[in-house]
Amino acid sequence: MTWPVDFLPHRAQTRRVRNVVVLVQDGAEPFGLGSMCEVWAEPYHPEDDNPVFDFKVAAPRPGRVRGASGFDLHVEHGLDVVEQADLVCVCPKRDHLAPSPEVAAAVAAAYERGATVFAHCTAAFVLGEAGLLDGRRCTTHWRHVAELVERFPAAEVDPDVLYVHDGRVVTGAGSAAGLDAALHLLREEFGAATAASAARRMVVPPHRDGGQAQFIAHAVPDCDAETLGPLLSWILENLAADLDVESLARRALMSPRTFARRFRAETGATPHAWVTRQRVLRAEHLLERTDRPVEWIAGEVGFANAATLRHHFARVRGVSPQAYRRQFAC
Repeated sequence: MTWPVDFLPHRAQTRRVRNVVVLVQDGAEPFGLGSMCEVWAEPYHPEDDNPVFDFKVAAPRPGRVRGASGFDLHVEHGLDVVEQADLVCVCPKRDHLAPSPEVAAAVAAAYERGATVFAHCTAAFVLGEAGLLDGRRCTTHWRHVAELVERFPAAEVDPDVLYVHDGRVVTGAGSAAGLDAALHLLREEFGAATAASAARRMVVPPHRDGGQAQFIAHAVPDCDAETLGPLLSWILENLAADLDVESLARRALMSPRTFARRFRAETGATPHAWVTRQRVLRAEHLLERTDRPVEWIAGEVGFANAATLRHHFARVRGVSPQAYRRQFAC
């Protein structure tokens, strides 16, 4: 359903992404399409004030598109609708090594005129065919990393991340990471509160860092200590506290070395990286929802001073806290 422009939530009228097209091909994977629909095809919910997009699903030829899981799709739109898209999402297909040349050409043309392109899972191969991965960081599902490297040797493939956002090209690792990447894009366009609201509706975590490992190669060994889950919750409630490895290890009743190893095994990140990310996320929320000065926010989230907050915020978000507030303040 497409809402009239004057019915769109206020945030949707001030950002770049308004028209979203999802491209499917024969052999379309249903989870990839479903995850895109969950983020970009929702109607307006007054309680969330969520953005609503002009959302379309398109295929090289309108009509029947073979699915990969025992059912097919009926697609109304052809590739001509890509010409109006601000965001082009490409869904994976079963035979990922044979992407449609027409789809690759449409994606390349969309990128050239300024659209953002998002490839879910093995749809990264479409972006490779479109020439968009040369010299660019990217990822795909860990099972197909070697194929992507072999087929597109000029691409900088990172096998150990959930998603990569490089310029106007986003690639995701597949399956649940498609939701992570889509929520990341929503966050970039509409701010932390909007992305958190969408995640709450989908009953998923509001944010998983793109640099997090795709999977943990070895199971965490059994031991008498509890899982780190309670400690992570405590950290989120005490971000202003001293959260260095030694202090956290003492709270977890472990040696610093054992704690750091176990933390990485359970979260896919180092304690410092994880804590820093949570502090930046909390700072985003405070910048959006309060008019408190940056100095106050820095202390509230556990950074030593405003300069430290600005440093870490710029590394994560690419803008200063003040610029972020100007764009996303409610």
